Amino acid sequence: MMLPFAIHTSASAQSVTFTSSNLPIVIIQTEQAINADEKVRGTMKIINNGVGETNHVTDTPNDYDGYIGIKWRGESSLNFNQKKYTIETWDEAGNDIDVSLLGMPEEADWVLLAPYNDVSMVRDVFAYYMWNEMGHWGPRTQMCEAVVNGEYMGVYALCERIKRNKNRIDISKLKPEDIEGRDVTGGYILRIDAYDEEDETFQSKVKGIQVQQNWGWGGTTTTIEAPITWTIYYPKKEDIQPEQRAYIQDYVDQTEQAIQADNFADPEEGYAHFINVESFVDYFIHTELSLNADGFKRSAYYYKEKDKKDGSVGKLFAGPVWDFNLAYGNCSFCNANKVESWVYEGCETNPTPVMWRRLLEDPTFRNAVKCRYLALRQTILSEESIDAFLDSYAALLDEAKDRQLQKYKEILKSNNPWDFGPTSFYAAYRVSSYEEEIATVKDWFRQRLAFLDANLPGECTGTTDSIDNLSWENISLQMVGTSAVVRSERPLVRIDVVNAIGTLLASHTVDRQKEATIDLSGTGSGLRIIVCYADDGSMLSRSVLF
Repeated sequence: MMLPFAIHTSASAQSVTFTSSNLPIVIIQTEQAINADEKVRGTMKIINNGVGETNHVTDTPNDYDGYIGIKWRGESSLNFNQKKYTIETWDEAGNDIDVSLLGMPEEADWVLLAPYNDVSMVRDVFAYYMWNEMGHWGPRTQMCEAVVNGEYMGVYALCERIKRNKNRIDISKLKPEDIEGRDVTGGYILRIDAYDEEDETFQSKVKGIQVQQNWGWGGTTTTIEAPITWTIYYPKKEDIQPEQRAYIQDYVDQTEQAIQADNFADPEEGYAHFINVESFVDYFIHTELSLNADGFKRSAYYYKEKDKKDGSVGKLFAGPVWDFNLAYGNCSFCNANKVESWVYEGCETNPTPVMWRRLLEDPTFRNAVKCRYLALRQTILSEESIDAFLDSYAALLDEAKDRQLQKYKEILKSNNPWDFGPTSFYAAYRVSSYEEEIATVKDWFRQRLAFLDANLPGECTGTTDSIDNLSWENISLQMVGTSAVVRSERPLVRIDVVNAIGTLLASHTVDRQKEATIDLSGTGSGLRIIVCYADDGSMLSRSVLF
């Protein structure tokens, strides 16, 4: 007999009957109450019968059935009825074990992202997808529904956590003995974000910018200088050696000071000597498109490569991207509800690094931004591509969205004029239905893209990449008739074609070749994602509109 999960958890939570889903089902049971301070031991079962199949809560777990450590994650979101979770997959003794969850590469560290304050449920998912499609590693996600300690908790995105790994941020591992010469130069992962005593931090020698409200002078604003604090995310505080800390702090200092120097645009001695310019160009476009209230100043990650054997510098890369639940028109502070504003100019919350404003003073950087943007507008940043993504996820979530919005009715606008909702202190708007939300998000993208089309600085007088000839660092894709010709720097073993929600449409086995062709004629129309599997286990993917 199938037993439904029908739960009454609080005055605001609603009773939901949950027996089955077209999404994978994650069932978690813990030995102690989950908290935000330390992981507690538990078990996790994942039921995933495949695309197009129904998953039942009583089915035998077939994706994962084992131990985990779990805790709440977040800051302000800890007050939400739907919690976010950090999860580690464990063996019986409590040691980390690397596993593949829902088809994602093996690892032990995972996140269950809760879309509580995002009625669309896909803002984070879209941001990570977009970063991947721009040619970088961004956290892969899979939508699911979760039951925690017998309580139906709603729709989640099971997500990779940011980590140094060959399938995530692929940089060299730093060992304790790596304290001099080339060994000490990388890799490192850095972050600008909130921090506490458990973090290894240092303060930038170049102050950021922050907007200050002058309430006594007619509500005018003043831009002031404010300190920026960097966190060394990898290695962790307990692992990093003094020489390593000194090296990466000095490298960041040199980088920021080079960006502010008079000769900052010099291709040999200026900022280009220290940073991977292409990643900074893409990060700028990605952040400004999102109009993220936290953009550039919270959850802002960077990583540094190890110096090359030929003596060339291992540069600082911008990314990966993280935390976009307040982006894409979903927030009322930091000018995030003003579609004709810029993130890099800063706002009244945390200070914004001044390097982004300074980089735009270089015509070479401005023009690179413009050319890259124009190329992306033909593909993944076209209105058609974005609409196809949103429509695909709306279809995928068509059944589960009703349970999510029944469970958390408070996030929708009601007929009560005094019902301001739990997110009213920062929400840019409220909607009465999921359909209204998707229409609102689509309209927001159109407005934001129109603003960027007209106002993004720079000139692009040369040719740009087009749908027929797309190039990235590790892979190129050329359309020849109805076929895609893929060229890779790494030998390939398989090429898949999937749609925006991951449905497999075609597959082609490759015998460790760096060039292969796959026919798209039988895959229908719309947004298609070409997923390439290299012989070293890495995955590369690119989108086309077909």
